[in-house]
Amino acid sequence: MTTEALHILAGWIGVFLGVLTGAVFGLAFHKENWLGGYNSWTRRMLRLGHISFFGIAFLNFMFSITTGLEALHGTLIQIGSILFLVGAATMPTACFLSAWKKQLKGLFPIPVASICGALVCVITSILQTLKNP
Repeated sequence: MTTEALHILAGWIGVFLGVLTGAVFGLAFHKENWLGGYNSWTRRMLRLGHISFFGIAFLNFMFSITTGLEALHGTLIQIGSILFLVGAATMPTACFLSAWKKQLKGLFPIPVASICGALVCVITSILQTLKNP
């Protein structure tokens, strides 16, 4: 499987999981005090986990398009690829785990660093390509 295909698949899986979690959470969203109410820590973390599926799916789609159209390759792109996939797996996980136990909010640096690192890899690779076409 190509890197582009892998990230397209990761993106569609993220969209599917976003829809699925939205449907599950939607069964009770109308209950004003569900999970402590709209502004409770638990409910906010669940919403963040739900939307992170969509947001990181978008990043995976953009990575696939960018690497394909710009024919980007090399070590930086390989590292960026891995970091985007790590971020896609760990961001919703960190959100849902910290909704369960607030003390687990310390997990957030893992997905944040992964996504930031991936973005730096892609941007650097694009800049190198522009500099040396």
